[in-house]
Amino acid sequence: MDFPSELQYPTRWYSKFVVVIVAVAFFASLFTATISAYVLYRILHPAVTHVELGTEFPGHPETFSFSVPGIGERSGWFFPGLRGAATVVLCHGYGSSRGELLTLASSLQDRQYNVYLFDFAGHGESGGLTTLGLEEPREFEAAINALAKRDDVDPKRFGAWGTNIGAYVALAAAERDPRVRAIAMESVYDQPDDFLRAQVRQSGLARIPFVERLTVKIFKWKNADDRTVQPLSQRMGPLAGIPKLFLVAGDEPTLAPLTRDLFHNAPDPKQLSELATGNYAGMPDDAKRNYENRLLGFFLINLPASQ
Repeated sequence: MDFPSELQYPTRWYSKFVVVIVAVAFFASLFTATISAYVLYRILHPAVTHVELGTEFPGHPETFSFSVPGIGERSGWFFPGLRGAATVVLCHGYGSSRGELLTLASSLQDRQYNVYLFDFAGHGESGGLTTLGLEEPREFEAAINALAKRDDVDPKRFGAWGTNIGAYVALAAAERDPRVRAIAMESVYDQPDDFLRAQVRQSGLARIPFVERLTVKIFKWKNADDRTVQPLSQRMGPLAGIPKLFLVAGDEPTLAPLTRDLFHNAPDPKQLSELATGNYAGMPDDAKRNYENRLLGFFLINLPASQ
């Protein structure tokens, strides 16, 4: 029997069965790959939020831009505090933007801090797409490089706050830049794959066999140039002596245990604070005030506005 010919023009029951199985497997794989690619596309292109900063906004913020090597220009808002004071960089979360952190910026500015906000790639006014933390630390580093050249800030004293992607960026930047002297992180994760998996599960499509695994593989293939980036937990040595506040959000069941794990792996000094809910931008006013007070207490003790 000519086996290739029999598969092409099956005449026996078992050869027909094999052809059916192969066809089903092929179309199932194609379906899974298509769904995975669609899910990844939607995750890397989150819905964009955009908030305009009115000319009469309290605190006299100014537009301050910087350039990211190999990426392009970024525009941010600089809230001036006491001249020569430390600067706190606020890093928004996934699907958010700098505009949702204006009240937090104002509360820090009221305590004489300089405050800076900008949009990561794929968010707000910034073009491109998000890499869930692989490339975003370069944006943070470029921002503080530009800020350090101003004559109204302390060029060696920066603080950082962030949530999910912003938290990952803040921690990653602090691990390699000694100018970051205090970090507050909500719902931080160890590596971008962790956040990607959380988003796939949140989409509800992870219930389709192999979609989650294939989505992660496509993401890694797409970002092959960053395959040598180590998990945050493996490069925490430089954080010894840097005050760290880990905020665990009770409404983030996937990220909460990852945040706790990073807290346990982090060198001292460190603090862990449990929150009933996270997402500062979506909190009611009372919860926002409590959140702001928690952050203010951390920064005032560990990174005074002026020395």
